[in-house]
Amino acid sequence: MTFSIVGHCARTGMAGVAITTSSIAVGSRCPHVRAGAGAVTTQNVTDPSIGPEVLALMADGMAAPQAVARVMEGRAHAEYRQVAAVDLSGRVAHVTGSEILGTYAVASGAGCVAAGNLLATTGVPAAMIASFEAGGITHLAERLLVALEAGIAAGGEEGPTHSAALLVAHEQSWPLVDLRVDWTEDCPGRALRALWRDYEPQMNDYSLRALSPAAAPSYGVPGDE
Repeated sequence: MTFSIVGHCARTGMAGVAITTSSIAVGSRCPHVRAGAGAVTTQNVTDPSIGPEVLALMADGMAAPQAVARVMEGRAHAEYRQVAAVDLSGRVAHVTGSEILGTYAVASGAGCVAAGNLLATTGVPAAMIASFEAGGITHLAERLLVALEAGIAAGGEEGPTHSAALLVAHEQSWPLVDLRVDWTEDCPGRALRALWRDYEPQMNDYSLRALSPAAAPSYGVPGDE
């Protein structure tokens, strides 16, 4: 009941995830990123502990394929999980268990992997990969979001989706981008696009406020001069 893309930008060293699903608050449990490690999504019948475990191994220098294999080998209920990951060398990995729901598919490309279940068509992940690879030097968050939109245009999930998230790690311990649509009756991908449109011009200001408050711009709210 989810489809997602995990990607790495070789130019900037960023890694991130764009994801949408039919259930509530997908951003709270499925996408995971870590500076110095990479990005992971864990979906279908979700085990939120998988992402941090894979990221910890990649932060220690393990490549994505080995990290995912280590975490999933012999793991209880692994047959219900769908996992995709990318490390900071652009190596990708994915696992789809035998008890995945509905129509499912996975596609991978240069520094990216897309996966989904309960899909309208098996072509959804491939459409996302094609979009991501065509993204050139645009910001990783934009490439991921455009790829998610390509998946929606290709048919997306079999039923309506209600939540979405966009998560990107860069140089700091906190995400550079962490945007979530926890529930909407309309297209959450469209709502996520609106959030990114509003957030992108302010994105670097929030990092500057953390790293050098005296040099940061004001918030522009009443009482803040």
